[in-house]
Amino acid sequence: MKKYISEFIGTFILVFAGTGAIVINDFSGGAITHPGIAIVFGLVVMAMIYSLGDLSGAHLNPAVTIAFLSRKEISPRDSLGYIIFQVLGGVSSSFLLKTIFPENTSLGMTLPSISPGGAFIFEVLLTFILMFVILHVATGAKEKGFMAGVAIGGTVCLEAMFAGPVTGASMNPARSIAPALAAGDLTHLWIYIIAPVAGALLAVAVNSYLKEE
Repeated sequence: MKKYISEFIGTFILVFAGTGAIVINDFSGGAITHPGIAIVFGLVVMAMIYSLGDLSGAHLNPAVTIAFLSRKEISPRDSLGYIIFQVLGGVSSSFLLKTIFPENTSLGMTLPSISPGGAFIFEVLLTFILMFVILHVATGAKEKGFMAGVAIGGTVCLEAMFAGPVTGASMNPARSIAPALAAGDLTHLWIYIIAPVAGALLAVAVNSYLKEE
């Protein structure tokens, strides 16, 4: 149970800091800026990996959990528990932000500024890159080690920096589900659920091919 609670706490903090930066940027008239938001996402992911990596692996992302499940590095039972608590953590955080900033209607939602098809491809590729990095710095299903937090957090920051204006650079179904539910807008949510999972599984397949003897 402690692993699940760790995933709840980690995803809660991820969504609170990351989408909170977007909400506060709107509230303050752009004080944080787009690069600032990207840095916040990278830093909070890095911080949670170093804080929770030894407890749950700090997945904080259903797509990452599903990818490790496909590699049989996490049990089906644990993967289901992780995903449930990740989503609950994110949703709790978004509703808290809604309570604090009732005038904000988007709550940091991920919305495409290009066609849905283009956004889908973008999110597949973004999550592929993220999961590819994770697979090369993680120990089994545990994202830990001296450089894991820097590498993964840095990748999140990098992708949020260049792709944020295009799709919101979600790479994480829980991160997108949470503000969409709180804001009551599920229009494009399918992109941010299916594409990250597809991208993470593609990274697993490519990584397996590269490491085949």
